[in-house]
Amino acid sequence: GEAAVPAVRLFSRDGAAVAEEVPNAAAWQDGAVLHIGDARYRVERNPPALTELRLPRSLLAGFPVCPKVSAEFAAPQHCLFRWFREQRPAGGGDAAGEAWVETAAAERVFTPSNALVGLRLKLRCTPGDGEQRYGPSLEVESSGPVEAGPGACTFDARHLYTRKVCGRDSVRAVSYNILADTYAQTEFSRTVLYPYCAPYALEIDYRQNLLKKELAGYSADLICLQEVDKSVFVDSLAPALDAFGLEGLFRIKEKQHEGLATFYRRDKFSLLSQHDIAFSEALLSEPLHKELCEQLAKYPLVQEKVLQRSSVLQVSVLQSTADPSRKLCVANTHLYWHPKGGNIRLIQIAVAMSHIGHVACDLYPSIPVVFCGDFNSTPSSGTYSFISSGGIAEDHEDWVSNGEEERCSMSLSHPFQLLSACGEPAYTNYVGGFHGCLDYIFIDKNALEVEQVIPLPSHEEITTHQALPSVSHPSDHIALICDLKWK
Repeated sequence: GEAAVPAVRLFSRDGAAVAEEVPNAAAWQDGAVLHIGDARYRVERNPPALTELRLPRSLLAGFPVCPKVSAEFAAPQHCLFRWFREQRPAGGGDAAGEAWVETAAAERVFTPSNALVGLRLKLRCTPGDGEQRYGPSLEVESSGPVEAGPGACTFDARHLYTRKVCGRDSVRAVSYNILADTYAQTEFSRTVLYPYCAPYALEIDYRQNLLKKELAGYSADLICLQEVDKSVFVDSLAPALDAFGLEGLFRIKEKQHEGLATFYRRDKFSLLSQHDIAFSEALLSEPLHKELCEQLAKYPLVQEKVLQRSSVLQVSVLQSTADPSRKLCVANTHLYWHPKGGNIRLIQIAVAMSHIGHVACDLYPSIPVVFCGDFNSTPSSGTYSFISSGGIAEDHEDWVSNGEEERCSMSLSHPFQLLSACGEPAYTNYVGGFHGCLDYIFIDKNALEVEQVIPLPSHEEITTHQALPSVSHPSDHIALICDLKWK
């Protein structure tokens, strides 16, 4: 005869039978029990699960190892982490089978000591949801062993000033062009731009180690980065800085594979809105720039150059968690780079200032502005003068930066009173053929004041390996760091 079909019943957590007409969403609750004949199955609804667990390719002693953790129904801050190191083979021979020794570290970020050089690492992660529920663990082993670090780095001395996150009334801001991998590892870069830099030190995995340690050690509230490769943001920086309490936003340049990133400290700020633009697109489509667009149309050569650029502006409006009446408009950009492109940069910065004006005057009346970036402009340039003074005359020499045939004279103005928070350092970019001050953190001087500027590395440190980047410095630029406070 036929086997009897077992009775199937669902019981809720408190032992009551669930009626058949109860919809699925309501019926299948956590802790419910499914009876199939004599078998009993506990219902787990959306159990925590890991979807990705990855270790960086390069591990350096003394540098934080930040795994990439992606999970469903779980959050990295609620997961459990256990770190293991390889057992050293006794007597130097190859040990049969792999033996792992658990380390004392049980944190998400692990910094291997010099004693671990030559050994591989293993991480076991158990996903949790903060409600005391845990899912199945995953393990991942490092692809290679821990290697020796470079010793002293250019940022070590700076970290002495930034050991702790600054007080709730202050904001520590960082602006840094981190040198995109797209540009660091070309033949031209290796042989012409940075011939003095050891080839291994130009590799992305190596530079990422330095960068993550450098940025983590600044204990910043706001970090504006330029030249961020998309994969570097997703796989490296966002997971690492997330572990240090920072939330990241990314805006790519359409034609390149790099863009801008803004990070903000989660327990100090929440994100109210984002207002990113590409300069060329905004110029053509936003009514805000209609007048500028009409002026520019009189100079077709310059207009074409401006519209070819893929430069972008990232604008984020943040709200203080300690005092919700305090809001901040944080802008981040990377202007056109060419030494003779002063006229192009003037048009770009005019678009930027109008757009920031729209956000900080119209959308959120009178909120303070912090404007970071690589402006590719020295303090003697028209761009710097325009930002600082609020206007530029049509006879400024930068309108003819690329010769008479590309002159595009106009007078421009903006409504802000901005000040370079870190002043005008001798240089923020130091390569073999050039050094100069190109990076700034501009602040609204009516609303914010500078509490302290973290000193830049000494000239001696910068030139130890001739120029930047080097084995002890991950970029050709230097990070600007300052503590700001509300007036």
